[in-house]
Amino acid sequence: MNILEKIIETKSLEVDNLKRHFKKLLLESEKVSPPRDFLRSLMSDDLVGVIAEVKRRSPGAGAIRPKLNPVSLATDYESSGAVALSILTDTKYFGGSLKDLREVRDFVGLPILRKDFIIDESQIYESFVSGADAILLIISVLDDEQLRDYREMAEGLGMAALIEAHDLSEVERGLSVGASLLGINNRNLKTFDTNLKTTIDLIREIPPEVVLVSESGVHSKEDVSMLGEAGVDAVLVGESLLRKDDPGEGVRNLSGQDKRGRSVG
Repeated sequence: MNILEKIIETKSLEVDNLKRHFKKLLLESEKVSPPRDFLRSLMSDDLVGVIAEVKRRSPGAGAIRPKLNPVSLATDYESSGAVALSILTDTKYFGGSLKDLREVRDFVGLPILRKDFIIDESQIYESFVSGADAILLIISVLDDEQLRDYREMAEGLGMAALIEAHDLSEVERGLSVGASLLGINNRNLKTFDTNLKTTIDLIREIPPEVVLVSESGVHSKEDVSMLGEAGVDAVLVGESLLRKDDPGEGVRNLSGQDKRGRSVG
């Protein structure tokens, strides 16, 4: 069993418990304020946006910043020029929680992606009620019907759905289910190996009207510049920021890189 399969096995058990509270989530969802516009935050005409991540650890990297204060980190990211936040809410493998997201939501104005492994509609309502402005849908763990239904459900609640692909077949699936926001994960979730060439090789397949995020493996402004030159709208950066003494300085260093338009083929 690879790492992703182990995570999904654990997540399935969590979802079994969450489903028992689904009616309560539906009632709570009627009282929630409208989400912030995550998609628009990434749509600068000129510059590559930086989505900065709040994450304590990962299965591939181990402990990264285990004692982080999510609110302090997020406010630092905001003041340093990040356009949005990504908050890991998986507890067992990444050390996060929805509590992190709720606390940050109260103190930071940036739109927030709940980064977790969504495999059931109950998690979408849980995300909405907890203050998420966007959710992550990983193509490799969902079928096409789920991808379309979950995207439409999230968008119906006012959230964005970042649909994540890793190879050509997944890009094609993401586009076929109507993705307006597509992420290319440079990290293979089965092996956790990372290569920015994954984005460069796949970008020509993605229409210019689809907002494109390159995820994982971004370490320098040269990386961001290369991705921007290829037509990437935003980069999602975690580990390379979190390992710095001053993560905000890392955001400032990566921000401000030019991007150009892209065409298909």
